[in-house]
Amino acid sequence: MRTIGKLAKDLDINVETIRFYERQGLIEQPPKPESGYRKYDETLASQLRFILKAKALGFTLKEIESLMSLSSNCAEVESLSLLKLQLIRDKINDLQRLERVIQDMTDSCKDNQDPKTCPIINSLK
Repeated sequence: MRTIGKLAKDLDINVETIRFYERQGLIEQPPKPESGYRKYDETLASQLRFILKAKALGFTLKEIESLMSLSSNCAEVESLSLLKLQLIRDKINDLQRLERVIQDMTDSCKDNQDPKTCPIINSLK
């Protein structure tokens, strides 16, 4: 059992991050004893680690909430993960197309013979 400050320090996050997750309903705020501070147990610490790892993988808070509620239903978790994987692949494809466009625009500058005009600026007009 530890205070919110100690938990935040142990997880290398801000106290306000924990409070935010409480307000979002991802974790439950422990009851406050009449005298003293709320104590956070290992279950809450594990839930926070889960949230932080899922966020690092790119899951949104809404998706994380779904993952947490589906933790014992592997087929549904797999389905959600496959959807996320497709979104990531789509983003990668979009970024690769964007990379090609910007590379082509940059290459056009190398071939530009007129120092008063810029092919990139002209293409954006």
